[in-house]
Amino acid sequence: MKWSAQDLADRCDQIGFPIPRNVIANMESGRRAVLPLVEVMVLAEALYTHPLRLIYPVGYVEEVQQLPLTYPVDTAKAMRWFAGLNENYQADHRMLHHHIAHATALERALFAVQGEERQRWAAERAIDDTARAKALRTQADFAERAARAKDELCQVRSSIYADGEPLPDLPDKLADVDPAEGYERDSD
Repeated sequence: MKWSAQDLADRCDQIGFPIPRNVIANMESGRRAVLPLVEVMVLAEALYTHPLRLIYPVGYVEEVQQLPLTYPVDTAKAMRWFAGLNENYQADHRMLHHHIAHATALERALFAVQGEERQRWAAERAIDDTARAKALRTQADFAERAARAKDELCQVRSSIYADGEPLPDLPDKLADVDPAEGYERDSD
């Protein structure tokens, strides 16, 4: 990005986690070999990249040490290991997939529920019958979306539960997604 150490320090300060110029210079020169994870995350945000790219810079170097004091390995292989995408870590990959699917389904469900609430509010405060009818139609559309999104979220949560993983918390608006009696584990 052709930034100076001071430019990067200024950007970190804008993010709200100052990393002084001299500390950045020591990182670049290798005089500071150990970096706390929080600094890696802030530097990644400051540099408009992912933290993983700073730890395992695929495309910039061919080999890295996957772990300290080990022989170098292919950078892409080390990155896949770190991200849990290696074939030797299928259980971790499944957990990661579950939680990404959960976050996506949760976002869809919240969007639909909030849309339904906004349209209900608009219908209640409509100034005429035409505006009220339009708001009610849109509310019904959001209600259908919410039902589908909640069903998807329930299915994802059932899969997570079936695999014995802890279920992420739900916001109060989506408390009705989980069955009152809890999830039934599949019996094999």
